[in-house]
Amino acid sequence: MLSRLQDSFFGLIHGNRLIYNTCWEDPRIDRELLRLTPDSTVVAITSAGCNVLDYLLDSPAAIQAVDVNFRQNAILALKTALLQAGDHQALFAFFGQGGDPEYRDIYAALRPFLPLWAQGFWDKKIGYFNPQGVRRSFYWRAAAGDFAWVFHRLLLNGKKRPALALLEAGSLAEQERCYNLLEPHLFSRGIAWLLRQPSTLAFIGVPAPQFRLIEHQYPGGFERYVRDKLRRVFTTVPIRDNYFWRVYLTGSYTADCCPAYLHPRNFALLRQNLDRIKVHTSTVTTFLQAHPGFYSHFVLLDHQDWLAWHDTEALQEEW
Repeated sequence: MLSRLQDSFFGLIHGNRLIYNTCWEDPRIDRELLRLTPDSTVVAITSAGCNVLDYLLDSPAAIQAVDVNFRQNAILALKTALLQAGDHQALFAFFGQGGDPEYRDIYAALRPFLPLWAQGFWDKKIGYFNPQGVRRSFYWRAAAGDFAWVFHRLLLNGKKRPALALLEAGSLAEQERCYNLLEPHLFSRGIAWLLRQPSTLAFIGVPAPQFRLIEHQYPGGFERYVRDKLRRVFTTVPIRDNYFWRVYLTGSYTADCCPAYLHPRNFALLRQNLDRIKVHTSTVTTFLQAHPGFYSHFVLLDHQDWLAWHDTEALQEEW
């Protein structure tokens, strides 16, 4: 019963909301493995569009960005509109800082660069970039952002200083010292309870099969898995350029700690290559049926975990 409830809630969230406001897959590792060339043709799940833009820095012949959730494609459309408009300051305000006091004026200037379907979405949701109020960042919006915001409020309630000290640590030894101070608060009673809720996992996009695999096979279950992995991330890997955790702990990136697509030095190249991106709201299978041909690279993320549980025939058809 609980499993069915989790599956239903996951489907409800993913079918009706923007889920991911940033990508958690490291594009630096992707690009090392993909080794894209000017002849490469890429099919990639759009997600939040961050990594699609990172791949564009290698100037492949084409990137087909595919996502079944049109809201995810709307994020990429807004990012490409900011690039087309030629305004790096506005790009960094929206997707580096998470908002700008002039967000409505910025959007009014960008709107003509958006396709109609993306206009329809952002006309209703541009308030995500309002830096005023309780949720002062785009990165505390959408489903994953809901979780990040709650986590932020629970974690940093009086513990902001050690969290920021961790992000600014200059050595692994300093990181470990800071994390030892912070770790007890990461797993307070409230956060531990939150991690055990099926609805929490749905909000951050974890399909039920992934949770069950960890819960049943990892010693200590899901909570121990999270504890062990966070300790590894925060004590054995240099944190100063780990923009993935910075954005969810603070609600923003910095100029020195952000995805490559936000660096000023990359702006001109991305703008020059924009016509190589094509956006499709569909399943991967439907895209391939409508656009037959040779593709050299696929970046499929973990959507197949969901298909393997819910629709094995669709997974077989995709392959």
